[in-house]
Amino acid sequence: MNVTNLTIRDQEKISLDDIQFSRENREILDQVLREHRHVAELKKYNLPVDNKILLHGHSGCGKTTTAKAIATALGKNIVIVNLSTLVSSRLGETAQNMQLVFEKAMREKSVLFLDEFDHIGKMRVTDDKDSGEIRRLVNSLIQQIDYLPADTLLIAATNYPELIDGALLRRFQLKLKYEMPGVTELDAYYDKRLAVFPAHLTNIERQYGISYAEARDYVNTAMKARIIEELENGEM
Repeated sequence: MNVTNLTIRDQEKISLDDIQFSRENREILDQVLREHRHVAELKKYNLPVDNKILLHGHSGCGKTTTAKAIATALGKNIVIVNLSTLVSSRLGETAQNMQLVFEKAMREKSVLFLDEFDHIGKMRVTDDKDSGEIRRLVNSLIQQIDYLPADTLLIAATNYPELIDGALLRRFQLKLKYEMPGVTELDAYYDKRLAVFPAHLTNIERQYGISYAEARDYVNTAMKARIIEELENGEM
């Protein structure tokens, strides 16, 4: 496996202020950032820094964007790995690939983002014939997590935390749940997204009961159609 292309260096600069959070989640993340800005000082007093975070909940509610925003806030590179693509049919290769990913993240002192973290759990459920190999893979992953230094931040994301091995779950000091946004949260999101467009174009019918990602796509589609219509009519 070639891990050199995993690091995103010139990523879009995303701020935590651009993401809709619950108050509790935002307070937790602000504390994480403060800790990582003062790792050396805290280490003098043998105070551990929280560097293992599990983001779980509905798809499209900001888990991947959160990881990118944390990397931006800390001025770190981010290594993004989707476990569903990393896992090989030969589980011994998967453990080796995982080790290479962790070594790269530690070498660069990066943010390591493991998406679809539940994929290991799905393998354990569906592949009884390889249960011994899967246990060894899980144990290898646990060891990699346990040896992660404080200056490397691990963020894992899943829509199905119930599938993850309990021993793996216990390695994460922080677990943040992402809920589907309600009417109030979506209205705030629409207000922010629409504020950059001419006011007379923004009276779109708002959709609810959807994720932030779905709301973003809906706004983008609606505004492109309105802007193109005005351009073609010579009104802009």
